[in-house]
Amino acid sequence: MTTEKKLVNRVASSGLITFKPEEFFPPEPIVVFDLKDFLFQGLLLKEKDFRLALKDHNWQQYEGKYITVHCSTDAIIPVWAYMLVTVMAEPFAISVFFGSKENFLIQFYREKLLAVDWKFYQDKMVVVKGCSDYPIPAAAYLEIARLLRPFAKSIMFGEPCSTVPVYKKK
Repeated sequence: MTTEKKLVNRVASSGLITFKPEEFFPPEPIVVFDLKDFLFQGLLLKEKDFRLALKDHNWQQYEGKYITVHCSTDAIIPVWAYMLVTVMAEPFAISVFFGSKENFLIQFYREKLLAVDWKFYQDKMVVVKGCSDYPIPAAAYLEIARLLRPFAKSIMFGEPCSTVPVYKKK
């Protein structure tokens, strides 16, 4: 006589809720606008040349995209140069941001996470998904833990089948 054991998905029946940070990643492209490409000899911004180069630049290529503006060289960039780039790009871009792509993602995630209704996680066991196809900044995970902690019964990191405990309400 053979005894068949019914397979039970213990993860599904555990009551764990998975929070997926990649669901907040911007679906639109993020483009880096590097001012170094507009500097004379890679060091100096000449106003007249800069204005002409911006005037001739194809701004329509940024339609429906996020733009981050920064300078990757150690040049002194006058503040008005960032303003001028913003004025030129803003009619086309979704948003113009000062800083690197990672700086943009940190701010983007902060804004999106602040809009989450964290009460949904009240007294629940939450797994914050760790693996992603997107470059989610570590700062986003910090924000998730900070915003989730007052509500969750427990917070874990990883995948439901393999987690690292982060927090447990006492």
